[in-house]
Amino acid sequence: MASFIIPRFLYFGDGAVAELQKIKGISRAAIVIGGSAVKKNGALDAVYDNLKKMGVEYTLIEGVENDPTVATVLAGAQKMREFEPDVIIGLGGGSPIDAAKAMWVFYEYPDMTFEQAAVPFTLPELRKKAIFVAIPTTSGTATEVTSFAVITDEKTHIKYPIADYNLTPDYAILDTNMVTSMPQSLVAHTGMDAMTHSIEAYVSTVSNDITDALAMKSIEMIRDYIVASYNGCKEARGKMHVAQCLAGMSFSNAILGIVHSMAHKSGAMLHVPHGCANAIYLPHVIRFNAEEAPAKYVDIAKRLGLPGNSDQEYVEALAQLIESLNKALGIPATLKEYGIDEAVFKQHHAEMAESAVGDPCTGTNPRSVSVAQMTELFRLAYYGK
Repeated sequence: MASFIIPRFLYFGDGAVAELQKIKGISRAAIVIGGSAVKKNGALDAVYDNLKKMGVEYTLIEGVENDPTVATVLAGAQKMREFEPDVIIGLGGGSPIDAAKAMWVFYEYPDMTFEQAAVPFTLPELRKKAIFVAIPTTSGTATEVTSFAVITDEKTHIKYPIADYNLTPDYAILDTNMVTSMPQSLVAHTGMDAMTHSIEAYVSTVSNDITDALAMKSIEMIRDYIVASYNGCKEARGKMHVAQCLAGMSFSNAILGIVHSMAHKSGAMLHVPHGCANAIYLPHVIRFNAEEAPAKYVDIAKRLGLPGNSDQEYVEALAQLIESLNKALGIPATLKEYGIDEAVFKQHHAEMAESAVGDPCTGTNPRSVSVAQMTELFRLAYYGK
């Protein structure tokens, strides 16, 4: 038997933030943001305006890092306990929304340890104190519809995905007006993060007909719109905002694979932006996985109309499509080209490989992977072919 879990309410389109006013029975809101971007682009003011119309009091928790830490999460949860909100609003990119999800856990369960929360799918029931609203202003992480929150242990610099269907937001609001001011590099990285979500969900060992349908539509849309979005087309930005959400609904239920296992570990140790790391790793992982499990990669290639006369040719065409998109988006082909010093890479190489094999996302990868194989994948990603 399979299951499929998404937010109860999903609103999308230009001006969708006004749908906040449809949420009944709330009086106090905690809004979690990162830096100043949501202040500059008007997203925070739009949330304020709608809460004021509803007569809802609010407090702002700001300063969430690009890689939110355990310390930030616990500090935010303490502020929530002091304010006692009945709704938590995560506003911004994946980092503040992920942090808000984790704060929600420790707001409702202050005695829980981070180690307990990080055990996959073991969280106690949430919503005893607050419901959760996610309003993304970037187009890639899809955390507004997922059951995950990625938090970094600032002591070990390792990223841990907190995973539990309790974390799936109650409301997801995708206001396409809020993504028109994203800088090009963010458009590129978040867009390829979404592409990775879709492909990994499609080939996951626990995928199903529903997740496949969402993932494939997302792949098609990203292929069609990501470059135009990168080049500033407003319509394409809106399409990508929807496409990444479809990807999120898919991977939240089908989980991911070793591209994300690799990115989780190298992101903390090498400080490569998550979406950029995914984009670099994805072609290598496609080729690696397809050596033993080519069928669904071949299916993707055929559905996209890519050329080929054999499984191997279809797989290679798909890998080359990803490489061509990366090039069009200004994403480097290797970690070395990105600028990672060779000595730094060698210092962390073995540790990253071993940690990536143990990452929760590795369990649903279509091919099993050893530490030696993971080590080679990282080597390929650094030096190239």
